[in-house]
This record gives sequence, structure tokens and C-alpha cells, in this order.
Amino acid sequence: MDAVLTGEGISVAYHQNIVIPAMDVQIPGGNMTSIIGPNGCGKSTLLKALSRMTPVREGHVFLDGSQIAKMSTVEVAKKMAILPQGPQAPGGLTVKELVSYGRYPHQRGVGRLKKEDHEAVDWALSITDMEGLAGRDMDALSGGQRQRAWIAMALAQDTPLILLDEPTTYLDMTHQLEVLELLEDLNKKQKKTIAMVLHDLNLAARFSDWMIAMRSGRVLYKGTPEEIMTKKTLADVFSLDASISRDPWTGKPICLSYKRMDRSVY
Repeated sequence: MDAVLTGEGISVAYHQNIVIPAMDVQIPGGNMTSIIGPNGCGKSTLLKALSRMTPVREGHVFLDGSQIAKMSTVEVAKKMAILPQGPQAPGGLTVKELVSYGRYPHQRGVGRLKKEDHEAVDWALSITDMEGLAGRDMDALSGGQRQRAWIAMALAQDTPLILLDEPTTYLDMTHQLEVLELLEDLNKKQKKTIAMVLHDLNLAARFSDWMIAMRSGRVLYKGTPEEIMTKKTLADVFSLDASISRDPWTGKPICLSYKRMDRSVY
């Protein structure tokens, strides 16, 4: 697989606390990739390092073959959008106003949105089924609707790559599916490369083409859902004794049940 985003020997530390000691990682183009692992293993830190939100201590990150640290902010923003965990919109902001912020990389100086900007915003609202809520305040939306509004902003940014940090957190089961099915449509129909941190292993396996399994700041395994959702992998990554089966609707591997192998890990 050709990687659109690559970390080579990257190390990340907060003050003197090394979160990622040294890592090589690739995000394959054209696919949906999920990053999984226990709490505190460095999943979100990895996403922030790959997106340049957090500087790397050592090593380099490459976006489409260019060293991201040497790229301008606007140049990066035209190639990659990132949605952090639990984004917050300013009070009183409408959905359409939020989505229009995605056009920042394409504007020259300070001014009103141009025709192509309005067209991009309208398209993003349409593809995320948010047209009917364009004038509503963000504060008045449900959790699933807010997530779709933020995704619409990323789409208005018009980047081939979208990174998301736990996009289903705090959402009920229906809204989790709503968000992930939207991302799947963006990947399959709009050819967007999607990389996301997910906690739910079954959802990660169901919606991913590629999975990266981390533990203690290191990539232990990478591969297809069939290669990652195994007893050995879940034992090594999560210290779980897991029962693995097949989803009767999708054919993807699912974890039916599990128990902890070593309680001291948690």
C-alpha cells in the first residue's frame, strides 16, 4: 500500500515523559485506518504528532512525500484536516458558520467567502445531510449532529486526508453508526483517506481496511481486520483472553466476549 502519511523514527515527549519512544508508522492512501490500543498507550499523541499538532522530539513526518515540519500551515491545511477529540465551537455559532471555517486555507487575506467557497460549504452540508440544520446553533444539536457538523467543516476544507480522534466518543450506538457510516461513504464515494482513533474494537474492525494496534507507545501489530482481530493480538495488546467470531452481516471479525488475563495491567 502507498502511504500518504508516514512517521519515520518519530519520538514524542511531554516535558521529560516520553510517550512515544521511537516509531515507524504509515497511513495507507485511499483506505480507512483505525488506531487501537489501551488507554494511555499514545494513540491520540500519535495522531497529533502525525498532524503536526504536537512536535516530534526525534524523527520526521512526511505528508505526500514532503517533510511536514517544513511545510507552511496553509499548505498542510490544503492536504489534511484533523478533528481533535471533543471539539468545542464558540457560543452562538451556527452550523453553516462553523462549516465555513473550513474554507480558511483557500482564502487570500481577510474577506468574504467567494462563490467557490459558498459552493464548497453547501456541498459539505449536503453530503453530511446537514442542510436542514445549517442555520441552527451548534449548542442546540445532538451529539451525532455536532459530529456531522464538524465533519462537514473538514469536508469544506477539501482535503484528501482526514484524521479523527475518537469521533464516536460519548455517542450512543445509533449515532456511532451514523458517524462511521458517513465516514465510510466519504471514503468509498468521495475517495477520502480516513485515519481515526477508535476504542470500540468491533466498530474498528467493521469499518476499517487497515488497523494499527499500539501498546506503551509502540506499534505492536498492523494489518487488515482479519489479521488484527485475533486471540494472540488482543492478548498481546490488551491482555485479554478474547473469543473471536464473524459478524453475520458484514463477515468481519468480531470480539464476542473477553476476560482479563492479568488484572495487574489495569
